[in-house]
Amino acid sequence: MFFDLLGETNMAPTAGILYSAVKENSQRLQLITEGMSQEEVDYRGPNNNFNSTAQLINHLTYVDVNWVYRIKGQSLPSSLEEKYGPALDANGRLPMVKGKSLDTLVSNHQDVIEMLKDACTQLTDDDLANVVTFGHENEKQATIRWGLWHMADHNRYHQAHINQLRKWFKGH
Repeated sequence: MFFDLLGETNMAPTAGILYSAVKENSQRLQLITEGMSQEEVDYRGPNNNFNSTAQLINHLTYVDVNWVYRIKGQSLPSSLEEKYGPALDANGRLPMVKGKSLDTLVSNHQDVIEMLKDACTQLTDDDLANVVTFGHENEKQATIRWGLWHMADHNRYHQAHINQLRKWFKGH
């Protein structure tokens, strides 16, 4: 297997590299979750007090779709908010996701990665310096360049949680 971070041919060089990092991490997410049963997808750890794989993938999808629309300079459509949201429940935690199949969760995330691909083909490398707001109250600012890097980093961060859940599940 050969690894590289080459962007798509129709993307600006830096935008393409950053998109490739997001895409690679999305592919890795599929790889590490492959073959999970519904019970494992819904498993919340030894004391039932951690976020499940379903919650984590849904969370990544929601965060990523929000970044896609920030990059596009548009508000997230209410239909996508309803499909993937909200960010947090009434207790400030990731919303409960139970009984949603791994195929659906991964397919939803792939749909968002395809939206990102389309958005990245519209970017010039100069556009990456544009500043957008983010956060639960849009209280933070970042460049689009940072946002693309964050999408890849955030995905990898939660993959560690999923890997831990898998170890616990196999041991229980």
